[in-house]
Order: sequence, then C-alpha cells, then structure tokens
Amino acid sequence: MKLISKIYLWLIGWKIEGRIPPEVRKCILVAVPHTSNLDFPIARAVLYVMDVNLRYLIKKEWIRFPLGPLLKASGAIAVDRQKNTNLVESIIEIINNADDMVVVIPAEGTRDLVKKWKLGFYYVALGAGVPIVLSYLDYEKKIGGIGPTFYPTGNLVEDMQQIREFYKNIVPRHPENVSLEII
Repeated sequence: MKLISKIYLWLIGWKIEGRIPPEVRKCILVAVPHTSNLDFPIARAVLYVMDVNLRYLIKKEWIRFPLGPLLKASGAIAVDRQKNTNLVESIIEIINNADDMVVVIPAEGTRDLVKKWKLGFYYVALGAGVPIVLSYLDYEKKIGGIGPTFYPTGNLVEDMQQIREFYKNIVPRHPENVSLEII
C-alpha cells in the first residue's frame, strides 16, 4: 500500500510534510479540515507513506459488502450513530488495551458545515492519557501533513486556542464547510 500511495500522491500532485514523533506510540490524530469525500483517500495515502498504522471511525453503514472488508483492513472502526453509546469511553478502552494505536478523529464529525467541533477527540486523549497530534490537508498547497503534538492539559479553552491557531491558515477543499468555532 505504501508504494501505491506514493504513486497516487505523485499523480495528483500532493506532497507530505511532518511526522508523528517516533516516541509517540499511542495518540489521537485530529483530522482537520474534513469537508470532502476526497479527504479520506488523500489522508489515508499520506499516512500509508508515513507508515502510520491507524484506526479511524466510520459510519457502520459503510462497513457493508463490498467496501466493508477493504475499509476494515484499512483501519475502520464501525460506529452506530443511531445508538446512544458512550463512544468516548469505548475508544479510551480500545486505546488502553493496545500497545500501539493511532486513532484518527475528524474534529468536525462530518463533511458538512458545523457550528462547533465535536470535542470527543479531546476527551478521548485526556481520558486515555495520550497526546493529540494535529494533522491536515491543505488543498491550496497540496500538502498533507502532521503538525504539533501535545498532551491536553484539561484546560479546554487554552488547549483549543492552540489548535485553532494552528489550523487558521489551512485551506480545505470546501472552505465554505469549515468552522474554527471550537467551543
């Protein structure tokens, strides 16, 4: 997959920037912005090239045949959005039971415009005691990358201000669908 991903990124003209620090064995990789279906194949290719073994959340409806087995093999964790389950606690448990785990969570929770981000990524990282790694796709520069890594302090306002500052100049595929209103 790494070679196929390199070829794919070369064909579409994308470059890669940054890396998850090698000492980070478990983390929440925040995927921002998430405004297009194209975000997934580009981001997945970038992470294959970086040798990141990741898990990501996806609507359970996508895990059906014929795509289901392929998505599961690429790291999908099916989520039933109709049920009232404690997804944050479930993901914390999955992380705590793993030796190495990178969980990708789109902060917006959807490709559509949202007024405020979903903060589950923050509470998962805080609860599991793992760092948050900021990732991005900048469609203007055609760069998929990894930004800063930090441990959430529990001061939501200050931590989210750091995150907002990092993402303010990243250009999504559909800028009209992005919100940096975090809290």
